[in-house]
Amino acid sequence: MSTQPVVAAVDGSDDSLRALEWALDAAHRREAPLRVAHVRQYALWGRPDAAPAGLPAAEDDPVLGLVRGRLEGRTGLPAVDFVALDGAPGAVLPELGATAQLLVLGSRGRGGFSSLLLGSNSLAAARDAECSVVVVPRPGRDTGTSAEGAGAGPGVVVGVNVDSPDEATLAFAFREAALRGAGLRVLAAYPWPPQTWMLPGEVPAPQIDQSAVEHETRVLADGFLVPHRTRHPEVTAEIRVLPGDAAGHLVAASEGAGLVVVGRHRRRLLAPARMMGSVTQAVLLHAASPVVVVPPAPPEE
Repeated sequence: MSTQPVVAAVDGSDDSLRALEWALDAAHRREAPLRVAHVRQYALWGRPDAAPAGLPAAEDDPVLGLVRGRLEGRTGLPAVDFVALDGAPGAVLPELGATAQLLVLGSRGRGGFSSLLLGSNSLAAARDAECSVVVVPRPGRDTGTSAEGAGAGPGVVVGVNVDSPDEATLAFAFREAALRGAGLRVLAAYPWPPQTWMLPGEVPAPQIDQSAVEHETRVLADGFLVPHRTRHPEVTAEIRVLPGDAAGHLVAASEGAGLVVVGRHRRRLLAPARMMGSVTQAVLLHAASPVVVVPPAPPEE
């Protein structure tokens, strides 16, 4: 379907090998080649443009050798190539997304503290890569939630912000559900209870009807889904409108889900740096299922 590869970033850790298996399945669904990449970090005191002496060639890289051995003898594999790169993983991994349709990583690598829920390299890739980035968590992660969005089943979950919907995120979610032959659960959260701030002497605002807010949120969300439902009539999309914290509902829905789809913030004039947003970062940190962070669609000219 696409000549752009699915890239699996590996470092020999169990987390990265789980990501490799997820990437293999994704490449198979997309009829795409798989690229297995190992970024070998240069010494902290070295120059980024000068690799330390003694690094093995790509064909002799022990981490890539581990992956070759893991894949040896398997049938039905996509076309696979192996790449060894030298540099800072937090900088090199996002660059791999420039020529990929999907970049897949484990939630943590070999470095860092064992108590971290998300490694710095995975965070950097999800924030900076030009393609969509999938972060595969460790199994058995306890979300600690019991929100209404739980129990999504093995399908795909996506969050929609009715105040600022992201077409790229919705398009990815519908396409992924179609590739999996799975259902799609669309979560639209609205802030409740509303926060009101009054200065001395101000008259209180009229009481807000929660059912009216919920109805308006559902109507808006349903309208945003129309073009995607038209493109993917085979996908059954269920809308859940929930009060309160969007991140909490998405994390709860990740229990048993196949994938949670979230968007990344668009660059703004006064904030030109890439940012993920608080909801996306919270979902990456706490979701029990794999999470894909979708970059925003380029602005129209």
